[in-house]
Amino acid sequence: MSERLHERLHYGAHLIDEADIAAVVEALRSERITQGPRVAELEARLARCTGAAHASVVNSGTAALHLAYAALGLGPGDEIITSPITFVATANAARMLGADVRFADVCPDSGNIDPESVARLVGPRTRGIVPVHFAGLPAELRELRRIADRHGLWIVEDAAHALGAAYEQEPVGSGRYSQATTFSFHPVKHITTGEGGAVCTNDARLKQAVDRLREHGLVRAPAPGSGGHFGYQLDRLGYNYRLCDVMCALGISQLDKLPRWLERRRALAALYRAELAALGTPWLTPTASGSEAQGGGARLHAQHLFSVLIDFERAGVSRAQLMTALVEQGIVPMVHYIPVCDQPYYVELYGRAGCERARAFYERELSLPLHARMNDEDVRRVVSALDSALRGGEPTGSRVKP
Repeated sequence: MSERLHERLHYGAHLIDEADIAAVVEALRSERITQGPRVAELEARLARCTGAAHASVVNSGTAALHLAYAALGLGPGDEIITSPITFVATANAARMLGADVRFADVCPDSGNIDPESVARLVGPRTRGIVPVHFAGLPAELRELRRIADRHGLWIVEDAAHALGAAYEQEPVGSGRYSQATTFSFHPVKHITTGEGGAVCTNDARLKQAVDRLREHGLVRAPAPGSGGHFGYQLDRLGYNYRLCDVMCALGISQLDKLPRWLERRRALAALYRAELAALGTPWLTPTASGSEAQGGGARLHAQHLFSVLIDFERAGVSRAQLMTALVEQGIVPMVHYIPVCDQPYYVELYGRAGCERARAFYERELSLPLHARMNDEDVRRVVSALDSALRGGEPTGSRVKP
């Protein structure tokens, strides 16, 4: 057995190598450690990676959502429709602008937003639809675009999980079906800048608005008496959401490894599926991988998460008991997510939303460890521990041999 046997395996983890460290050190030694040339370089690299015309980097995925909504004019009296199976930032960013949030239900096999549920929620105050590509599997963008066009709405894709995913052979972020796509570079995501995020768009005016809003709302213009050398004007409020050059240097270096890391994540996910299928456990099913997801076009999964659905009643064990048993074996799973519509803030604001499929998804969901630092033996270790915990016995050997 590998010497890694007793290492704790978390559901997600960053991977930093010597090239990343060297890139950051070089940035620290440069004349500009913020608002310098690496910002534009990372933006150009992200635009090429996603197929977008423009990218704007910011200091978090939440900031990316906030700026995308703001640049599209979202404000008091407006509302968005989004998924309850997401991190709270997707909804919170709209509330930060004074807008309301309506929660559509999800597809039971994937946790992605259900277009039919979205269509039923569109009202006179709806301004946009915000699909979340849960776990890295793209939502059904073509049908959502039809709904948006029918009602004159914009779409912002929350692709915090989906850098490197594709929908109908186009990268997520290309903007074929949306006005903007936002990404997160938190350490558990595909690449990291420590904290960070980005807005990708094909609309030059939207890019200009995002860039202005991330820097306090300022417009550079000569100040009186400066001889044209320095100045700025403020005619709308903005935010300090800049990403510094040191963090951009890390992002640039991380992007170099993205293709290799995506390939590794997909190989690990395929091994998980084979190992779990060999267990012959009917009450445990991985969430949709792409080809078998309900409805719509072909999708390439980015495998941010390896999410499974477990019928805990049939298994004869609670989720809390299962998670405790896994942690005792050095495996740290996670649950994604408590439905946002059931968070106390939103219940007090809107009452109990009718998202029963989202609640059912949450009650069964468990995210197993998946990240680029893992090897095949790690997957087999997780599956053996999972089998042991579900059966209440000793860890079993792998059902699928190398």
